[in-house]
Amino acid sequence: MGGHSHWSTIKRQKGASDAKRGQLFTRLSKEVSVAAREGGMDPTMNPRLRLAIDKAKEGNMPAETIKRAIERGGPGDANSLEEITFEGYGPGGVAILIQTVTDNRNRTVAEVRTCLSRNGGTMGEAGSVAWQFEKRGLIVVEPGSADSDEIALVAIDGGADDVKVESSFIEIVTAATDLDKVRRALVDAGIKVASAELSMIPKTSLPVDDKVGGSALKLLDVIEDLDDVQKVYSNADFPESVLMEYAAS
Repeated sequence: MGGHSHWSTIKRQKGASDAKRGQLFTRLSKEVSVAAREGGMDPTMNPRLRLAIDKAKEGNMPAETIKRAIERGGPGDANSLEEITFEGYGPGGVAILIQTVTDNRNRTVAEVRTCLSRNGGTMGEAGSVAWQFEKRGLIVVEPGSADSDEIALVAIDGGADDVKVESSFIEIVTAATDLDKVRRALVDAGIKVASAELSMIPKTSLPVDDKVGGSALKLLDVIEDLDDVQKVYSNADFPESVLMEYAAS
């Protein structure tokens, strides 16, 4: 996954210091509410909700706020929330998937379309790029003083499909249904998990040059700033120079 993974990791690291707390809490609350609505309000029986709660805690969301978000997953407010995935293209033909949760479909469609058109992208038809991605579990571990080989063995024994060791993190890919199981195996082994989430991983990456990479990265960031956007995925393999500039910004 190369530059695609590096971009995701840098985003997460930057988010710890400069993410807008209100926007982050809104996204986390929506995910908790929708997860509760779709799979039930008991996290022990609902893996998606369990992951959403864990992510909310990692984002320092107060317990009372999480509780209210779960309660909204019952009859009431959450029923007005709709999950919509948009597909499009960025500079250089980069494929983009945009996952949103909204209470106003027309507003969200207009905002996403405008954002794409103003930043070198175009909206695609349903199914135009989705086939290039597959839903997988994605776990990121920052090894610290832990042995990378030992972490890889725990992950594989826990059911992981693939483990990739990078210079500053370890990326673990699982089947979507095995994400929580592998995460728990790592935690039970005393390994600190930096992030664990369902992700749309590109089947093949598209290498881009510095110019296209910079423009595509700017577009992805602008899309992510939209209030209704939960997650954004692309198949771009960004040059290291572009990622270094982004990390330093």
